Amino acid sequence: MTDLPAAGWRLRGTLLGPDGAAGADLYVDGSGRVSPEPLPGAEDLVTDGWIVPGLVDAHCHVGLGPDGPVTDLEECAAQARADRDAGTLLLRDCGSPVDTSPLQAREDLPEIIRAGRHVARPKRYIPGLAAELDDPRLLVDEVRAQAARGDGWVKLVGDWIDRAAGPDDADLAPLWPDEVLAEAIDAAHGAGARVTAHVFGTEALPGLIRAGIDCIEHGTGLSDELIEEMAARGTALVPTLINVETFPGIAEKATRYPRYAGHMRDLHAHAWETVGRAIEAGVPVYAGTDAGGGIRHGRIADEIAELARAGHPDPIGAASWAARSWLGRPAGPVPGTPADLVVYDRDPRGDLGVLRAPSVVLIRGRRVSTGA
Repeated sequence: MTDLPAAGWRLRGTLLGPDGAAGADLYVDGSGRVSPEPLPGAEDLVTDGWIVPGLVDAHCHVGLGPDGPVTDLEECAAQARADRDAGTLLLRDCGSPVDTSPLQAREDLPEIIRAGRHVARPKRYIPGLAAELDDPRLLVDEVRAQAARGDGWVKLVGDWIDRAAGPDDADLAPLWPDEVLAEAIDAAHGAGARVTAHVFGTEALPGLIRAGIDCIEHGTGLSDELIEEMAARGTALVPTLINVETFPGIAEKATRYPRYAGHMRDLHAHAWETVGRAIEAGVPVYAGTDAGGGIRHGRIADEIAELARAGHPDPIGAASWAARSWLGRPAGPVPGTPADLVVYDRDPRGDLGVLRAPSVVLIRGRRVSTGA
């Protein structure tokens, strides 16, 4: 990373944000914050570029790798750096088996908003990742514990394959009774946390949505009725479409469970149409890659492209200013706040492929040497 000049940086160009594009003349002071006024002697960093508030991956997993938990914090940091170098400067970590809170003090890494561990039932999620509850009535206490462990989010596993039904009948099924969900989500809200849930199918969704859940992850099984209810409640959706692309591969490995395999193929076939209907209905939809596990970090540009394919009218905003506001951060460069900015040589709105090659990444005002 490049040290900040004592006199600060100057960035001139076109700033993209919720109101479109506008000419910008931004100054970053020696502490790495956006200056409210011009800084004499500031060094020109950008003289003609397209400036975007730091990108957001609203669903990723720092501390989770292809083989399970990543216990080496430096390896976790490398995951976050891969996101940073792609211009992703705010991460909502949707469940990690590793306590990555020490990384939050690192000036060279994106801001990480943690959700604690996934909460699941035994044998109803990926082994070794979740806090597993034998008795679903323990969910309320566990949600309180994870709310205290995280940064304002709790992550539930809403559905997963139920192999106990036998090879021919095993399929996606809910993990939690509706009445327990309502109490648990109320408990999270009382603790100042929001709740989200992994859900692939349809059956678990009504109970989660009607219990007041704040967000649905994946949501491939959403019906029109459930979409309308989400829109009315303001429930967000993070569809992780580049992860949905893996569904056929999951089905291929699940030949022992033909019903489940067929279901996963069907969910994949209709996912982009489902997301498009949610967007059209007014559901807030944000970009998340599900990086960690089988998805590598640093792929936010690919997810933005998939949201555009699904019909999102503002796919860059879904991974920048809109997502930042949803997560309680400034939508753009506000005086006095850290200068987390990404700059492109061309307007990314006309060619989303531009997002794969930022010319400048500033994290807390310090320039990142991308690809290093």
